[in-house]
Amino acid sequence: MTLQPANTGELQTIAHDARARSTPLRLVSRGTWPAGVTGGVVASTSLDLSLFTGIVEYVPGDLTLTAGSATTISEIDAATAAHNQWCPLLPWGDDGGSLGATFATATTGPCARSLGTPRDVAIGVQFVDGTGALARGGGRVVKNVAGFDLTRLMVGSWGTLGAITEISIRLRARPVVDESWTLYFTPGDIAAQSRLAALRRGPLAPLASEILTTAHAAALGFPRASALIRLGGNTAFVAAARAAMREIGRTEPCDTTVWSRYRALDPHPRAVTANAFADPLSRRIKMLFDPAHVWNRFECGTGAEGKS
Repeated sequence: MTLQPANTGELQTIAHDARARSTPLRLVSRGTWPAGVTGGVVASTSLDLSLFTGIVEYVPGDLTLTAGSATTISEIDAATAAHNQWCPLLPWGDDGGSLGATFATATTGPCARSLGTPRDVAIGVQFVDGTGALARGGGRVVKNVAGFDLTRLMVGSWGTLGAITEISIRLRARPVVDESWTLYFTPGDIAAQSRLAALRRGPLAPLASEILTTAHAAALGFPRASALIRLGGNTAFVAAARAAMREIGRTEPCDTTVWSRYRALDPHPRAVTANAFADPLSRRIKMLFDPAHVWNRFECGTGAEGKS
């Protein structure tokens, strides 16, 4: 059985009814999570949030955007491209995943070190908790930080505290220069790996750097295991970073679209178990937001992996 609310009022009514009947619900957005995730949730009824979509507010001058939780990353990038801006999440999986699921699972991506994690990007969230109450944390602009901790609490909660309906994020300006490289060095070369680690944390840090496994390198069409590097910034910065990268090993340019293909391989799947919410503090928070255990009740001892 699947329920599909069209607005927050209908969602609140469903939550009230589920609480009264002690009926657990499994939250679904775009439905791109594999079966492993849904299999870990105790519920015979799904709550489809796919109608909570679309850009609610976009202020290019403030680099902020508010969208429905089912809005995809690709839709956000399409809306912001004209202003040379983008959503900095670039999560593992693909851009067809929803904004809400990305935040609910705290899914990062290859650019998280340089552009920020979901907790860094989120500035506001609206959700319906297990009592049917509509709540909002943070705001739609960066300077409005009221309830900011509530926003961070929802990020990574895996839908156990509330059904996210709307999220406000901070955007990034696209870099003037954006280029990608394959960096080859001998496997087991400790010195090269040390220099790459130093590049990652230094003043010329790349937008992304990933050491590929043999299997991932083959899937991307590279002859052998290597490192994938993405450089971004102004011309002078990228030139300096490129020179530093070439001191590590042999380099070859590659198309920036390689990152979409690499993310689609989902090399770093997210996992959660019921035990993650079993400590006393988590139980107290759960009872505050969802005393009847309506939202995403995970089976004890089961694991779940998922994409956004």
